[in-house]
Amino acid sequence: MVLVMSGAGQAVAAPVKILALGSSLTQGYGLPPGTEFPVQLQAALKKKGIDAQVINAGVSGDTSAGGLSRLDWSLADHPRAAIIELGSNDMLRGIPPAETEKNLAAILKKLKAANVKVLLTGMMAQRNLGEEYVKAFDAIYPRLAGEYGVLFYPFFLDGVAMNPKLNQADGMHPNPQGVKVIVSRMLPLVQKLIHK
Repeated sequence: MVLVMSGAGQAVAAPVKILALGSSLTQGYGLPPGTEFPVQLQAALKKKGIDAQVINAGVSGDTSAGGLSRLDWSLADHPRAAIIELGSNDMLRGIPPAETEKNLAAILKKLKAANVKVLLTGMMAQRNLGEEYVKAFDAIYPRLAGEYGVLFYPFFLDGVAMNPKLNQADGMHPNPQGVKVIVSRMLPLVQKLIHK
């Protein structure tokens, strides 16, 4: 009887696994340990009473092609949801937007097939790359979000880009405070993703 009773309260649901697939912005380039986007997001969810495990699958310098090539490996953890943050390095390298879109579409297709719910985060091209490139690149994310019916956060660095107080010395990567801003702005959509 004692053994039966001691096990009665132990059937606790496992944390929701969320794959954060991205570049240095996800990985936490230049940040002190414990202040990276996945860590801060997991902590913010916990404060909301949501038991989640945010898996850091960010790789510094990664392109959309790199993200696609390691997706199968990343899915080995069996996440229920995924946050996709890729494309900034494609833009910085001047990779044709059509190629970036093709890779991101392939990622979304694979995740859909694996029944993983997705939050796609957008990126914006640097304005000095020319009007044609900027227009083509910026259009990728809303188009894919609509096509695949996934949740969409238009700009990963919203509220942080171009603000020296929220970025590291390179002006491109958020500091811990900048990550905090990203997490707080994205949190409602992440909660929606989990409810899905």
